[in-house]
Amino acid sequence: MKKLILPLLAVALLTIAGCQGNKKDAVQDSNPFFTEYDTPFQVPPFDRIDTSHYIPAFEEGIRQHDEEIAAIVSNPAAPDFENTILAFDKSGKLLERVAMVFYNLNGAHTSDKLQEIARKISPLMARHQDDVSLNPGLFARIKAVYENRMNAGLDDQQIRVTEKFFRDFERQGANLPVEEQEKLRTINAELSMLQVKFGENQLAEINKNFKLVIDNEDDLAGLPEGVIAAAKETASAMGDEGKWVFTLAKPSLIPFLQYADNRQLREKLYRGYFMRGNNSNANDNKRIVADIVKLRAEKAALLGFDNYAAYIIDDNMAKTTGAVDNFLAELFRASLPVAKKDLSEMQKIADSEGAGIKLESWDWWYYAEKLRKQKYDLDENELKPYLKLENVRDGMFAVAGKLYGITFHKLTNLPVYQKDVETFEVKEADGSHLGVLYMDYFPRPEKSGGAWCTGFRSAGWEDGQKVDPVVSIVCNFTPPAGDTPSLLTWEETTTLFHEFGHGLHGLFTDGKYTRTAGNVARDFVELPSQIMENWAGEPEVLKMYAKHYQTGEAIPDALIEKLTNSGHFNQGFVTVEYIAASILDLEFHKLEAPVKLDDVIAFEKTAMDKIGLIPEILPRYRSTYFSHIFDGGYAAGYYVYLWAAVLDSDAFDYFKQSGDIFNPELAAAFRKHCLAENGNDEGMVQYRKFRGQDPSPEPLLKKRGLK
Repeated sequence: MKKLILPLLAVALLTIAGCQGNKKDAVQDSNPFFTEYDTPFQVPPFDRIDTSHYIPAFEEGIRQHDEEIAAIVSNPAAPDFENTILAFDKSGKLLERVAMVFYNLNGAHTSDKLQEIARKISPLMARHQDDVSLNPGLFARIKAVYENRMNAGLDDQQIRVTEKFFRDFERQGANLPVEEQEKLRTINAELSMLQVKFGENQLAEINKNFKLVIDNEDDLAGLPEGVIAAAKETASAMGDEGKWVFTLAKPSLIPFLQYADNRQLREKLYRGYFMRGNNSNANDNKRIVADIVKLRAEKAALLGFDNYAAYIIDDNMAKTTGAVDNFLAELFRASLPVAKKDLSEMQKIADSEGAGIKLESWDWWYYAEKLRKQKYDLDENELKPYLKLENVRDGMFAVAGKLYGITFHKLTNLPVYQKDVETFEVKEADGSHLGVLYMDYFPRPEKSGGAWCTGFRSAGWEDGQKVDPVVSIVCNFTPPAGDTPSLLTWEETTTLFHEFGHGLHGLFTDGKYTRTAGNVARDFVELPSQIMENWAGEPEVLKMYAKHYQTGEAIPDALIEKLTNSGHFNQGFVTVEYIAASILDLEFHKLEAPVKLDDVIAFEKTAMDKIGLIPEILPRYRSTYFSHIFDGGYAAGYYVYLWAAVLDSDAFDYFKQSGDIFNPELAAAFRKHCLAENGNDEGMVQYRKFRGQDPSPEPLLKKRGLK
């Protein structure tokens, strides 16, 4: 499952902030954050930003934001929309500017120095966030506007942004007694540091604490030549000349699990993967997980909720933990038998080959490939030559062009934070500028795992002028090896389409107010991304981009047919491992204060045993490396990918039913209601504006072969 990274502090900041100010001294003159960027399209001047600039910029941004808040609070005029809500919505621009650069680079291209800065600014930002959200004078003014909102001649969007801010402050503790607010401040500060440490440990476990070194060529049996070549290059880069190295990065890990005949080495590599953060070393995350869960439960109790899951889901489309529990349980019941059937068929293959084993979790990928070959005559290595990265990229650009009329133009004059990053100007059909897109494709030790979409500037309006977005997509795809270009797996292909969907959301976002423009419930946010995956596998679309990297020939119809026929393959496994992780997330966050969690791994096992998870399948993320929920923005919300899958499947089915997957009327409606204006109302309201009815779960069940 793909991952949208939105650092919690940055989310909190951008939710209630935004700020301007021109005060600077002689020292500040050299800091690029203190002036408007003088780069093309005003993108961040990465070539001039030094690590020494961040802390002064954060400190100045906080100072300016404090001044702006003080000006709102001390305004002698009676609170109204303009002098309170709008003024607050416009505040914090410098802080927003530095936060968007820092948090994105700390995830995509970190260093010891950036991690040190993160540890310093994390409590600083947590304290500032609390200073704003617990400011009694500010809340009193917002509350006054809120209580008079229906009698003040406000339009629908002004009422909505007023209600959103009022609810934000309530949810952040503005109504609590002072002594409980102090407890909340302590909890928030501790959580901010724990989350930073969790992420640092996770990165160290991936990049520093494990590698599989092979020095016997016989141990490479079964592996495709491209995988072997990549492992040899990795070994050379790590100082292991003449050997082959496999790491825990997905482009290295997954092919080894799929194709390596050496079962003992498959187990060794997979254990390295699923034991991350659970090795009782300096990077162990068990105690951190326990402390985060404990503090979140205390926070929820302070804010009047039974548990942290109830606190989070109350602000989502689902509204209640019970609704999510029932949703996941129903799909788990449908998918587990499908996974068990696949397991039985894979065991038969192993038996027929005389393997003499009972399949374990590290065998699943290997025998799934054999089963795919047996049932569909499809070997993923047949497909990869047609999935050259640049062709897939151009194909998804072409899909966006056919749907929305936009075009992408490669740029070479923009500063980038790493030499392999590509940049594109995005233009509307009429040739006008829409935004800028950064693309960062390959793994490196400085980059977190997974794939995500963020931005260096959000779309919106400022002083009557449209602010054009700067969007960033970060991935960890199979890199080029020797003379062979980057050839993607099918999962990497759909991942690129997925993150591009988030990118389109960022590019198309429109709205007058920072608080509501593009700001949607967590269980709606995956709709824009997941719907794009549907186009990737359409035969008409495959013909557009799937060209053999050596001959340029389009993918043959026979291979497309194999891919289409195998669409349901392994969906039991994929759905089960995902739901297991979603339930694990909820089980942690349904604990009620006071929480005493002595053994995180035992808790995980109990939770998985309770739902009947078979031992051959692990939850997609185990507790100690579950970054989505412990240092990302998906706590008590990992379920949202599947929730949104109901929406995306139903929406794409609407296109299919129309007889044209590029139906211009439907594309225009989807862009307007689900991408550009999706912050104008609640998620289901916006979806109904596009679809004309509630979503049906039937298209999802059929797509996954669960019905």
